[in-house]
Amino acid sequence: MELIANFPGWAHHLSESVFGPELGTPIYTLVKTLVLIICIVVPLMLCIAYLTLWERKLIGWMQIRLGPNRVGPLGLLQPIADGIKLLLKEIIIPSGSNKGLFILAPIMALAPALSAWAVIPFAPEVVLADINAGLLYLLAMTSLGVYGVIIAGWASNSKYAFLGAMRSAAQIVAYEIAMGFALVVVLMVSGSLNLSEIVNGQGRGAFADMGLTFLSWNWLPLLPMLVVYFVSGVAETNRAPFDVVEGESEIVAGHMVEYSGMMFALFFLAEYANMWMIATLTVVMFFGGWQAPVAALSWVPSIFWFFGKAALVVSMFLWFRATFPRYRYDQIMRLGWKVFIPITLIWLVVIGIWMQTPWNIWA
Repeated sequence: MELIANFPGWAHHLSESVFGPELGTPIYTLVKTLVLIICIVVPLMLCIAYLTLWERKLIGWMQIRLGPNRVGPLGLLQPIADGIKLLLKEIIIPSGSNKGLFILAPIMALAPALSAWAVIPFAPEVVLADINAGLLYLLAMTSLGVYGVIIAGWASNSKYAFLGAMRSAAQIVAYEIAMGFALVVVLMVSGSLNLSEIVNGQGRGAFADMGLTFLSWNWLPLLPMLVVYFVSGVAETNRAPFDVVEGESEIVAGHMVEYSGMMFALFFLAEYANMWMIATLTVVMFFGGWQAPVAALSWVPSIFWFFGKAALVVSMFLWFRATFPRYRYDQIMRLGWKVFIPITLIWLVVIGIWMQTPWNIWA
């Protein structure tokens, strides 16, 4: 901890001694940024890897069967074995494909999923880029992920891949609008696009003053928006029961059908990274981020509450997969366009009127 606390001082001194005082500040900033990026990406990669193990274990328990339990103690090395297996598999590029775009597609799927973490506040003042337009940045990054799927479907030169990509485009457009309106409602009540300010705003109010912080979080007054946002997030990440993009029984894994080896794995990394992203954003927007549920538990480290809440929310993705059958495509489109979007528009008006009354709880 002492080393981390003194990092700015010794890094600045080292950069000045090596590169000279005139280059010290830019080099120090670069080194510091790279170190912080590594400190975010490496734990995130571990979380993604072990989410695959947690999914197999949790669904196994739900269905009264065993999950992975052979590779390492309690099967804990199974994600490592899976990664090594995929790294050693041959990457096959179809002869009729557009090779440049075929290679670019998995990168386009994963890069936005990782870039979005730059503005996520893990604890008070623990954020890589605490920008005022953080919410807009997140909307932009999460919207770019669909390009990887569309490019993969088109570049593969396969009817199955192309059909999966078109399904994805239509599905994501429908649910992206609903998610955007849900976040607009959060923006209205918070009065800020800064994610840290959105979290801090949920720690104020009458209930927070009484020590019942969890009752001042946005989940209670914005409960319909929470449901819309989370279910839309499940649909946007192409997870069951909205996984028609990869419908194995219909289009043989969709846009990924022509991919193999590590290029195939990058799409799965992007999917699980997006699951963590939707879970953490749900926590930040509706469940108070790093805040303790009651004031009496404030002594627990903030980052514990943040990741504990995110783990519970991401486990719901797995619960949905084990419980619900896949919806028909027309049902998915009807839910997005005819149910979620009208609900968000109505609730946006309701909250706007509520905020103009004497009973405004966000004043």
